[in-house]
Amino acid sequence: MALSRKLWTASGPETLLTKFRIKIEKEERVSLPDYDSFHHWSISNLESFWSHWAKESGFIFHKEPDHVLKRSEKFWESKWFEGAELNFAENLLEKGKQEDIAILYLGEDGKKETLTYYRLKTEVLKLASYFKTLGVSKGDRVCGLVPNAPVSTIGMLAATSLGAIWSSASPDFGAKGILDRFEQIQPKVLLAVDGYFFKGKKISILDKVGEVSEKLASFTDYKATVLFPFTSSSFLLDGVAKPIRYDDLPEEKNAKLKYESISFQDPVYIMFSSGTTGLPKCIVQGAGVLLNHTKELALHANLHAGEKLFYYTTCGWMMWNWSQSILALGATLCQYDGNPFHPDWKTLWHFAEEEGIHVFGTSAKYLSVMEQDGVEPMNEFSLAKLRTILSTGSPLYPSGFRYVYSKIKKDVQLASISGGTDLNGCFALGNPDLPVFEGEIQSRGLGMDVKVFDEDGKPVEKEKGELVCESPFPSMPLFFWNDKDGSKYQAAYFSRFENIWCHGDFAELTENKGMIIYGRSDATLNPGGVRIGTADIYSVVETFPEVQDSVIIGQEYKEDVRIVLFLKMKEGRNLEEGLKSRLKDAIRSETSPRHVPALILEVKDIPYTVNGKKVEIAVRQTVQGETVKNSNALANPESLLYFKDIPELR
Repeated sequence: MALSRKLWTASGPETLLTKFRIKIEKEERVSLPDYDSFHHWSISNLESFWSHWAKESGFIFHKEPDHVLKRSEKFWESKWFEGAELNFAENLLEKGKQEDIAILYLGEDGKKETLTYYRLKTEVLKLASYFKTLGVSKGDRVCGLVPNAPVSTIGMLAATSLGAIWSSASPDFGAKGILDRFEQIQPKVLLAVDGYFFKGKKISILDKVGEVSEKLASFTDYKATVLFPFTSSSFLLDGVAKPIRYDDLPEEKNAKLKYESISFQDPVYIMFSSGTTGLPKCIVQGAGVLLNHTKELALHANLHAGEKLFYYTTCGWMMWNWSQSILALGATLCQYDGNPFHPDWKTLWHFAEEEGIHVFGTSAKYLSVMEQDGVEPMNEFSLAKLRTILSTGSPLYPSGFRYVYSKIKKDVQLASISGGTDLNGCFALGNPDLPVFEGEIQSRGLGMDVKVFDEDGKPVEKEKGELVCESPFPSMPLFFWNDKDGSKYQAAYFSRFENIWCHGDFAELTENKGMIIYGRSDATLNPGGVRIGTADIYSVVETFPEVQDSVIIGQEYKEDVRIVLFLKMKEGRNLEEGLKSRLKDAIRSETSPRHVPALILEVKDIPYTVNGKKVEIAVRQTVQGETVKNSNALANPESLLYFKDIPELR
């Protein structure tokens, strides 16, 4: 493919990444003249790289490890930092100065809250002390049904300070979706809010909390439901199992927060897969996620102590966990909960301007909606301190790159990042020392042995293939919950290529040493036996202002596969033959004749998961008359009805 257009070039003070690279050169007596050589050294010397980073980042160990990496013949049995003892919460709470700001919060209702590191520790101590009276200890699960607000951070830190495991879901999940997750891991405590705000409405979830807590209370170890007053200071606890109000917890005036030791192999987080093909997988992760997060935040996002990170997320998405780790840099976590477009599109940008946010994170979908609506933040805000915009959740198409630089900020680093819940981090991400090229992720992550394989399992560049990781990394899952023999874990990542992590993304390493993600491998189209990534087509469709949303599938048809494009039109627009022709011409011109859909059809809605990800597989299953195993994992399961029994698809 042709070289992409350069949109941004690094300039300014020496970055943390450059300083670390120079330090490694001196200490290891090696020549690392550029990022490419540094990345190659990091994956060729995994033990040295991660040992250096643990030291450089100030990772707090109670006991130093016996080994940095104890390799096994089996990728998944390799052990990181064996023999080490540490506490996860301690690493987040003891880096910032007591008077420094740990959290800045803005709610949709306009409420603002500021927590210093001292106040954050005080709140964590209060909740942790109560948890301790319930017998919460190492290995116990504490679940949060909480918004992206200080209460979520307090809950996670209180649990992990005791060596317990934290897991969370967003308050807007349905009761069944919550129970599909939490029942599997049988928590000892549920921390929940009374409700949340969205699109200007106050939405009570007390009935849902009652239903969930009653089910969880059927497990013998369940001790309490802690209710936090988020939308109202007074509410009834009727129907809630084993309730206590957060405000009724005793203050711990003279006590001191104690950090229980755990090993690097002990669980810290349980994350959940989307659950669109059955019950969500329970992905168990340890302290390695924090070591990788700090690498990504400091080296790849160039965040310093005292600076501010914002990421628009919910507690049901891994970006919540990722953003929490900013505290381990002694920096400030900026949180927002609610609709990002309420009362209008300016909400988050006003927050960024007013608070002087340095790194602003969001989803590719959010930027796409901004682009479609034709809004121009640069005409309203100077965003003087904003130097980096992060985008993830789905591929950011070239038009999205152009939009950011023409309508948001000309001199910003736009870092598209890609990884997943499975590793609670990134395989490919931003780089403050490298240029930004239109449509490309800047680089592979340090210490991540990422390649692209062809169908025969051979590494390729400038060709599309499977994204893989050839060597173990610290943030790989410890195991899956309720997977005693490890068969689910191995099937998830190691069934495609022997002893090599296959991530399930269709990707390409570019001539610029960057990466392009074309979509999920299981959603890849295969007309005439040629693999095509859905992102190629979406990037063209997104440029048509008449179209609000779209989804693409490959339908099995006459012993082959035909591409079907479904469109949700903007209000007041209809899908006319002229538009179909223009779409096909544009797709043919911008991609290839093989990419042109056989059919273009209009639907009233497009299905998404509760985390905002488009669900191509569920659409394909519905079109082909198959059963969608767990439609409860969708935010709008009723939308699948629009894809049933369509005459043109018979």
